[in-house]
Amino acid sequence: MTYTPSLEWIDQQQDKMLSEVLSLCEINSGSANVPGIEQVVDRLSAFASSLGAEEERIDLEPRSDVLDSGEVVKSQSGPLLRLTKWPNANRRVLLVGHSDTVYPVDHKFQRCSNLDENTINGPGVADMKGGIVVMMTALQALERSPYAGNIGWQIIINPDEEIGSFASAPHLDQAARAADVGMIFEPALADGTLAGARKGSGNFTLIARGKAAHAGREHHLGRNAIAALARTIALLDGLNGQQDGVTVNVAKLTGGGPNNVVPDFALCRFNIRVPSPEGQAWAESQVQKIIYEIEQENGISLELHGSFGRQPKVMDKAHQQLFSLLKSCGEDLGLSTEAKATGGCCDGNNLAAAGLANIDTLGVRGGAIHSTDEFLLIDSLSERAKLSALLLLKLAAGEASWPDRATTA
Repeated sequence: MTYTPSLEWIDQQQDKMLSEVLSLCEINSGSANVPGIEQVVDRLSAFASSLGAEEERIDLEPRSDVLDSGEVVKSQSGPLLRLTKWPNANRRVLLVGHSDTVYPVDHKFQRCSNLDENTINGPGVADMKGGIVVMMTALQALERSPYAGNIGWQIIINPDEEIGSFASAPHLDQAARAADVGMIFEPALADGTLAGARKGSGNFTLIARGKAAHAGREHHLGRNAIAALARTIALLDGLNGQQDGVTVNVAKLTGGGPNNVVPDFALCRFNIRVPSPEGQAWAESQVQKIIYEIEQENGISLELHGSFGRQPKVMDKAHQQLFSLLKSCGEDLGLSTEAKATGGCCDGNNLAAAGLANIDTLGVRGGAIHSTDEFLLIDSLSERAKLSALLLLKLAAGEASWPDRATTA
């Protein structure tokens, strides 16, 4: 079987792909910028129109956010874009991308520029507007081939990946349970290295409440929330090094007021990364023990918000099978597809938790993501589109074996 015509067609799309990436990146779509995300979805819809898929725009349920004041508010995300084709096929592939970036609407980083003839600097060029263009171009190649219709596919472009995918998580879970292979288009490293196993991640907010009092006249009647939270933070930080691969990062502390008032409120935010379900269970139990210990202090209460939104993604048999298939595709194209474990996480964690083997760094080669130095290597657009297209073509042609279901936590 030959896939040469499809791959040669992708080479011819290089300039069009680059133009589309630049257009997408000129639209600010920070996670809180709902109008910007809606504009990105409009443009993606137009770009994907040639695929002939059924399109749905889904309004997500509001998410709960804890303000620095301790108030819990509801916040709305942008729309989720879902495209579906050949839903009655015996085998199905789920392709996932995200429309949001980490750059707010008032961020100074809003435009793209050429660093050299093969490097573009810009907001979201790698993470992951370049990846979405790679995804859709690969699907266009599949749909132009003789194997179109042999497999069903669904695209989900969610608007909240950069803030944990909490609102879109139910839709990812449902789609993952109905699919046989997952493909996510986060960026690979600049040298083409992919992510393999990923740590799980939990984001938490801890609120301490005490009792206000005059710091001079009635200090003894006050209960210092900042002091109590400081003792809690010391215990949380002390968890580092106790369990292999488990890390705790206290990222923010706020509270208090005038020097002559015993503070009755303090808040901290922290993140926990875990390499395995066992590590997650240990971390969760330790946090509860610490909270119980501090709450034994008279007049002090602690209120914990948050959870492990991303479960650990382990390289089980199903993932090893899928990576072996990708490696064979890379060899056909003369590309390296080496993978290494990472402490970072993405929607690949969500798909794996639902039992779906997935490769989650099929996007462009690039780097310095989440910074004003973010860059994309231009030649990786067609390169990575061909890699994903060949994976899809081999599955559709029956040349490749499908992986088992992944191991769920």
